[in-house]
Amino acid sequence: MTRKPHMDDNLLETIKARLTTLNRSERKVAEAILRDPAAATRYSIATLAREADVSEPTVNRFCRVFSATGFPDFKIHLAQSIATGTPYVSQNVQPDDTVAQFADKIMLATMANLDRARQGLAERELASAIDYLIQARQIHFFGMGGSAPVALDAQYKFFRFNIPVMSYQDALMQRMVAAGCTTGDVVVSISYTGRTREIIDIARIARENGATVIGITAPGSPLANTCTAVVSVSPTEDTDVYMPMSSRIVQLAVIDILATGVTLKRGVDFQNHLKNIKQSLRPTRLPETGSGKE
Repeated sequence: MTRKPHMDDNLLETIKARLTTLNRSERKVAEAILRDPAAATRYSIATLAREADVSEPTVNRFCRVFSATGFPDFKIHLAQSIATGTPYVSQNVQPDDTVAQFADKIMLATMANLDRARQGLAERELASAIDYLIQARQIHFFGMGGSAPVALDAQYKFFRFNIPVMSYQDALMQRMVAAGCTTGDVVVSISYTGRTREIIDIARIARENGATVIGITAPGSPLANTCTAVVSVSPTEDTDVYMPMSSRIVQLAVIDILATGVTLKRGVDFQNHLKNIKQSLRPTRLPETGSGKE
């Protein structure tokens, strides 16, 4: 019996392997996709049907053969398939790729991984994290390696909320801050894998001293199991092999979601405070050329 392809497989490899099992019309769709997979992620269903010289219902049937719910779902998984490849560089980048080709691959991988993260986010987890953050006496953001810039970005966003906030990238500083935590403090530990020994130990120290620890990390990871609350971000790239690119974008998006949640919880009256902070930057900027704005 032929195994039904699963969307966790490498979709491009699966399509190639299944070519001989497809009927004539489905094979035309497959060949149109394989000619230029990156272009296929940008096609509308009508465009792909035209490229393959088949009907739009045929394209939809083809997508369902590969366990997709429809053409939009198929395109997401096609982009994810393109996103696997060369160690230590990024997303199927080949040595002979043109600038346009490797730029396109990286952008497609990032979009695909963001969408996968979007589908995996749990409303209950986000709501719980937002509630802890809005009640915090002070907030500490901890990140190491590729997560360190995300912790700094979080500081830039959260200082606007009139809550004392700092970010720390150095493990020794994180350990000392965690040791000085008390009830009412919130520590946000950011780790894509959730397997870094130091950040796990530091989360444990913070909790032992009374802090609430929120992990932005992989579900079921050692860090997740140490935290008070978790915003689960399922890994979409192997950070042991690849440079952490789209993983960092996903973490930044989660920080933005949490900051937005805190803003909305503060209510309409808080908007004037944010407006005043934003307007304080106006004197630092030159007028836009040709806009008529001063």
